[in-house]
Amino acid sequence: MITLNRRRFAALAMACLTAASALTASAAELTLKLGHLANEQNSWHKASLKFAEELEQRTQGRIAVEVFPNDSLGREMDLINGMQLGTVEMTITGESLQNWAPMAALLAIPYAYRSLEHMDEVAAGEIGEKIEAQIIERAQVRPIAYFARGPRNLTANRAITNPGELNRMRLRVPNVPLFVDTWTALGAQPTPMAFSEVFTSLQNGTIDGQENPVALIQTASLNEVQSHVNLTEHVRSWIYLTIAEQVWQGLSEEDQGHVMEAARIAQEYERQQFLQDEDAIRADLEAKGMTFVEVDQKAFADASREAVIKSVDESIRPIVEDLFKQ
Repeated sequence: MITLNRRRFAALAMACLTAASALTASAAELTLKLGHLANEQNSWHKASLKFAEELEQRTQGRIAVEVFPNDSLGREMDLINGMQLGTVEMTITGESLQNWAPMAALLAIPYAYRSLEHMDEVAAGEIGEKIEAQIIERAQVRPIAYFARGPRNLTANRAITNPGELNRMRLRVPNVPLFVDTWTALGAQPTPMAFSEVFTSLQNGTIDGQENPVALIQTASLNEVQSHVNLTEHVRSWIYLTIAEQVWQGLSEEDQGHVMEAARIAQEYERQQFLQDEDAIRADLEAKGMTFVEVDQKAFADASREAVIKSVDESIRPIVEDLFKQ
């Protein structure tokens, strides 16, 4: 009879765990790294985990998906570049893709979409198909699903009800020329910045405000550094779950089908989460001390429209003008 002391038992247990982990990793023929900027409570992250679960199930574990929230795998632009270079397989991205594909600007045109339903019509229709085709061709990134985003709202430490009250406010915006031009026309001083830097920059006074959907305002704990949510609702938009085109082309037709089915389920799951979360998020932020301010949205829309039309690429200008007419 062999007697194990505690040290030997612990060593044996660790060896068993290591062997089991190695066996699990080796079972996957392909591991896809999926990085994004949201945190673990965000519906995008929950949908990413759902995608991973569905894809691994459909491929009997041959394809594994590792999800990295909180910019932990890199910032959005870095991840897009990584997908093009072959160092990253997947990310969640949207209008930032216009740096390669001008039609991606249509994902987030200020005051272009009347409602969530109107946005869905565009995203799932002919315009959406053209956007996706251009992204694949020019960015080498393939959209496989899209997630809804709540309207973007302006946060600050004061109420702002019309553009005249911006007063050259130092405002963080994504690295998107359209956003920079729009907020400049409205009277702010827009500053492109990675989302991961926003909290600290608000805290130390580098910037005075930012604009995002309430879901990101909540998950980034911006209530700790901002007191007001000014309901500009200036952008209704969607964002894509994407896979690197070179990874996609390396998949068999059967596995491409599995990816798309898992993505479809993840898209439906995210929409359910999104609708459930919106009201609850506002209530939570109000309970944490944030004040929600009704604003003159027409004044913001009117003041920004000319800048929006001039800022977008000439190739999509007729589409934008038509959206405004609708």
